[in-house]
Amino acid sequence: RMAAYSGIPTVVAPAGDDDAVRRAVGGGEIGTWVDPQPESLSARKLWIAFGLPAEGILAIDDGAIDAVVRRGRSLLGVGVTRVDGVFVRGEAVEVVDGDGSLVAKGIVRFDADDLRSVLGRHSSQIGGEVVHRDDLVVLVAAGET
Repeated sequence: RMAAYSGIPTVVAPAGDDDAVRRAVGGGEIGTWVDPQPESLSARKLWIAFGLPAEGILAIDDGAIDAVVRRGRSLLGVGVTRVDGVFVRGEAVEVVDGDGSLVAKGIVRFDADDLRSVLGRHSSQIGGEVVHRDDLVVLVAAGET
C-alpha cells in the first residue's frame, strides 16, 4: 500500500521465481498488479500512515465517515463512537467504521481517557478536533465506505 500511496505502480510476485522481474517488466502475467493512487501522499502523510505505530483505535459513525472521507474534514468528537487502547495526545490512532474496517489513520489531539469522557460531544465543548485533517490520512476511496 505504501508504494501505491506514493504514486508508484507495483507488482507483488513470488520471491522464489528468478524470472519474476523480467516477466513483470515485460507485461507478463505474474503476481498481483497494484495501481498507484491517483494522488500521492506527502512525505509527512506517508509517515503518519505507514511509519507511526497505531497506539489505539477510534470507531466513527457514518456522519464522520462522510465528513472525513468525502468532504476532507477533520475528525470531530461528535462522530467518535468508541475509543480502544491506551494512547496520549500526539500518538497515532487508526480510525475505523462501525464494522471495524480501516478508514483512516491520524495523530490524535487527546489522551484516550480524556477522549472517552467526551465521546459524542461537539468540538466547541471539548476544545477542538480529535484529529485535524492535516494530521489525518484517509485510506479508503470515497465509494468504499
